[in-house]
Amino acid sequence: MICAPPAFGRWIQADARRLSCELGRIAFSKGRNDRIAHSGGIFQRRGFMNAIVTSSVILAAGMGIRMGRRGKRMPKGFLRLGDRPIIEESISRLLEVGVRRIVIVTGHFAGFYHDLQARYPDVVQLVHNPYYADSGSMYSLYCARRYVREDFLLLESDLIYERQALTTLLEYPEDNVVLLSGFTKSSDEVFVQTNSGCLVAMSKDRDSLGPHVAGELIGISKISQRLYQVMLQKAVERFHTTRHMDYETDCLVAAARVIPVNCHVVEDLAWSEMDDECQLIRARDKVYPAILQRDNQTAPIAGESGQDGRRLRNLRAALSDRAGAAVLPREGTKNPQ
Repeated sequence: MICAPPAFGRWIQADARRLSCELGRIAFSKGRNDRIAHSGGIFQRRGFMNAIVTSSVILAAGMGIRMGRRGKRMPKGFLRLGDRPIIEESISRLLEVGVRRIVIVTGHFAGFYHDLQARYPDVVQLVHNPYYADSGSMYSLYCARRYVREDFLLLESDLIYERQALTTLLEYPEDNVVLLSGFTKSSDEVFVQTNSGCLVAMSKDRDSLGPHVAGELIGISKISQRLYQVMLQKAVERFHTTRHMDYETDCLVAAARVIPVNCHVVEDLAWSEMDDECQLIRARDKVYPAILQRDNQTAPIAGESGQDGRRLRNLRAALSDRAGAAVLPREGTKNPQ
């Protein structure tokens, strides 16, 4: 057993009961919504149009030990490759795609994030992981449980990425999606094994996985409330013995055996994490310039960002497909004269 205040055990037991009730409520709600959708009562249904996601959780409690002296001066999210800390650039990208509420789980050098919240008082909410020095990323995600009541985007604080990473997830037609890239050969990669496009396993040791390794984990996912509750339940079952669990390799993989989690691969996505000095150099010299170039080429037009922009792009795509179906001849027929 781990050494923890007496109240900790009571919290775990209470959360186990609450999570069981919450899963029952979500399952009932899901069944009711599916029945309504099937009967034509609502336009939105699973596999046809995904729910709009306006919340995000950023995990930022890590101590950055592998960053050496840099990690002793600031949290990794406050590294700069441009004019602003990388976590502030991430916040800006989230706002551009329609996210309106961002929960940041802090730990190491939490004071940095209080200044950040002051710049985004209506958007950023801080949650502190008091055990950040003696826990894994899943415990940080657990700390956010009382502040996240809807589907959300889950990100890590030490990432740089192009805007396409977010728009791809938000426009993906399923509720639970893990974003993957092609093979970067950047060191410290997490490889992802899939079966029919769904998550099976993850590991830094590629040889330990099966033959169907689809790509590399980026650290950006779309998580439904139903999947989140299962992840929490899996975590609570083990918190009696350890808080050292990773959200992805431990709890997300375990939850994927209960609820299918889709893995979407964007082969040439520009992104990088920054766990050590070598990754920082690669991010600064190669990846960050590519991100700036791509984002400048795909900058949202005024009035076409956020939720309305996504709706507009989806509508245009649907109209384009419909027009194409009307113009293109069917297979086996002659071209119209």
